Amino acid sequence: MTAPVNIICMKWGVMYGPEYVNRLHAGVRRHLQRPHRFVCFTDTGEGLDPGIEVMPLPPLGLPEGHNDRRWQKLAVFGHTLGDLQGSTLFLDLDLVVVDSLEPFFDRPGKFLIIRDADLFKPKWRRKLVNPERDRFLRVIGNSSVFRFEIGQQAYILDNFVADPDAATRQYPMSQQYQSAQLAAHGELEYWPRGWCVSFKNDCVPRFPRNWFADPTLPDGAKIVVFAGRLKMSEVIAGGGQRLHRHIGDVDWLRKAWMAP
Repeated sequence: MTAPVNIICMKWGVMYGPEYVNRLHAGVRRHLQRPHRFVCFTDTGEGLDPGIEVMPLPPLGLPEGHNDRRWQKLAVFGHTLGDLQGSTLFLDLDLVVVDSLEPFFDRPGKFLIIRDADLFKPKWRRKLVNPERDRFLRVIGNSSVFRFEIGQQAYILDNFVADPDAATRQYPMSQQYQSAQLAAHGELEYWPRGWCVSFKNDCVPRFPRNWFADPTLPDGAKIVVFAGRLKMSEVIAGGGQRLHRHIGDVDWLRKAWMAP
């Protein structure tokens, strides 16, 4: 029998309502057949569906005065994480599951994450002006979707807590620090390109074709990521329109995110 796995997410503050967790849970339930636990780490479980396990946000363990929630995700890299054990897939709330999640657990590797550069268009100006920074940013992972073993990458949190000032001075985002730590330990690996796609950059046709063709789901995509300001709720409500980014019919997205 296949060992049970964990799907985890985090919700704090008011940016995302409980419907984001509930719809993510529904998407996972439709697209993951193997036994699993779905756990939401949150400051409030109000409005969450009964099938969702609710746990308090894991502590970062920072000295007093360091309570920046932008680094909250690093707390999953403690030596323990609630009563969870084993293979664990972290999913952000601003994404939509559109195909089987089984490959995310079948893929070999100690730690797997999206290559951040795979979600965005090449930054040719940055490559010319600051090639060293461009090289670094092209290898960092995007922490919207990553798989790890509970407790196996505890060095990430240990090193951060040991000197949070140095970490936050050098890295403006937790995923950059996380990636640098993983790379230093030889554990930074990426999902195959195309498994996780950007809605803005991979689904919406480029200008001016976006005025004549609707957004489509690329072949092989399993998760659609809404990195940045434009979120799926806004798109489905008809928002996010720009002259250079006209968004046509998104019925497939509506069905994928809102199906029970």
